[in-house]
Amino acid sequence: MKKKTKKTEQVKKFDLKAISNPDFVKQLTYPELTALASDIRQEILLQIAKNGGHLSSNLGTVEATIALFRNFDFPHDKLLFDVGHQAYTQKILTGRSLATLRKKNGVSGYQKCLESPYDQYEAGHSSTSIGAATGMAIARDLNEEKYEVVAFIGDAAIANGVAFEGLNYLGHSMHKVIIVLNDNDMSITQPVGAFSRLFRRLKLSSSYIRTKDAYRRIMFKTRLGYHIYRFTWWFKNFFARLVLPRNFFEQLGFDYIGTVDGHDFKALDKAFKKAHSLKDSVIVHLRTTKGKGYPYSEKDDQGDWHGVSSFDIKTGISNGKNVDIISWSNLYADLTLAKLKADDHTIVITPATLKGSGLEKPFAQYRRRTIDVGIAEENAFLVAQGLALSGKYPIVSIYSTFMQRGFDQIIHDLARMNLSLLVLVDRAGLVGADGETHQGIFDSDFLLGIPNITVAMAANARQAQALMNTALGHKGPFFVRYPRDFMKKIEQIPPCELPYGKWETVQTSRQAKLAVVTYGPLIEALQPLVASLDVSLINAIYQKPLDYNLLDTLLKYQKVILIDGYATNEGFNQQVMSYLYQHDYQGKVITRAVPTSFIEQATIAEQMEEAGLAPHQLLALIKELLDA
Repeated sequence: MKKKTKKTEQVKKFDLKAISNPDFVKQLTYPELTALASDIRQEILLQIAKNGGHLSSNLGTVEATIALFRNFDFPHDKLLFDVGHQAYTQKILTGRSLATLRKKNGVSGYQKCLESPYDQYEAGHSSTSIGAATGMAIARDLNEEKYEVVAFIGDAAIANGVAFEGLNYLGHSMHKVIIVLNDNDMSITQPVGAFSRLFRRLKLSSSYIRTKDAYRRIMFKTRLGYHIYRFTWWFKNFFARLVLPRNFFEQLGFDYIGTVDGHDFKALDKAFKKAHSLKDSVIVHLRTTKGKGYPYSEKDDQGDWHGVSSFDIKTGISNGKNVDIISWSNLYADLTLAKLKADDHTIVITPATLKGSGLEKPFAQYRRRTIDVGIAEENAFLVAQGLALSGKYPIVSIYSTFMQRGFDQIIHDLARMNLSLLVLVDRAGLVGADGETHQGIFDSDFLLGIPNITVAMAANARQAQALMNTALGHKGPFFVRYPRDFMKKIEQIPPCELPYGKWETVQTSRQAKLAVVTYGPLIEALQPLVASLDVSLINAIYQKPLDYNLLDTLLKYQKVILIDGYATNEGFNQQVMSYLYQHDYQGKVITRAVPTSFIEQATIAEQMEEAGLAPHQLLALIKELLDA
């Protein structure tokens, strides 16, 4: 008897560069969808290996994104990716190449409205999608329009207070939003048991939904009918609670579909079709594997493969790694570790930026005195406030762009009560490829106007260590800013004395004609360039408080150049200029700073060049003023 062999379907390979309209996915068979997902996953891996970007989150959401485009009519329907860093599959499906990902004038690493009509929302910070989607749903219903609003949010983002506020309102509103919860790490408890499953199937069945809607329409026609409906609604829910334990989302008023295998196209189709058919807001709870398809990222449980620079795909090793340099983030992480060793009252807090700020060693060695509050910047400052009031010394490590969310706590709590703590403001200044949503150029402007606060920035490792020492002995909130950049690694940092609030005269002019005032690592770049020129170079280590004694010496110069390479003109430069003119300065003040605008993605060097802040441009300006 001849053995039958199973016929396998031949599936073509997709030309991703030829995609111009995502509607083709609606016609694909399941084997073809699987092949498409594989091709997209390989393209994402290839392009991120070249350009850097968010790897694990995008590898884990390929099938879910394809299935969304298969079951909804975007951009008529609206799709909001929370944060937007997992939207690479959407970019490919909507005809955008990742070859220029995160490059100057290239494709953004996030959703961007001007880039495509499919990008209905843009953000770089977490947990905003539910509230924004609710606003869209309200506008839709007021306009009596018909389309779905879908918010795609991860399990870490949904734990943020902003997302909870959105859930709390939306759960009991009459405006439908579909929330797709991408759960790749934490487990959200499910009701169990056969009886529970039976009732859930009944609750989400088409016949039940049609009957419920018809019953409500009929009963709402009269006042008596309305009261009867309210009683039967209460009785039904009372009975359901007795026999059907409800999960967190159902208690908030949502219909719930889950958990769904986020890599199974059949299961995704079924879930999204059901969500579309429901009248009320619904949670579609997916379980996915973060980093799926690439062994290094799949096995990563530390977040190393969340956001990456360019790397070798075979080995997983980052390209261009130089053991002779160290990032400013890692420098301050090492200094923080030393403070934890030296003082038992020191406690470190971070809002989910542990990996990005290089805090792995402190967290590994001092588990009881290191706290990751998750994506909850306001809570990070509130926890720090409680610690400071209880005799501890908090060190808050936070990105500049995320610190904005703690603005109220900084003013209302920390500054008003003049609590002692150190805030390490990572990635201050221009940040490069992350673009508009992540630039750290605004924190200095708002910090300088707040009472009791100290703001400083070191030019080198010696000054960084000195600022840390000064902060620990200072009464009040102490903010130390540092850039997303690198410096030469030194094994032993020599001691450096920095009196509180004092600036440093790096070079003195013999003829008192031109003074250059700046701060941060830019000092290190400028110093050798102007060493042979007749100018004074002043390092304004403290941007608050100002060094008024040294400021008074500037009144004798014919020209003063104020350079802020890490913030806009509205901050430090404006404060210094105001002081000079209030004291009858008769000379000319020239300013250079980061433009007061949302700086688009490019390398940091390209962004500095566009702002006129590259060292060679500043040197040309200095020479021009000397010759004038």
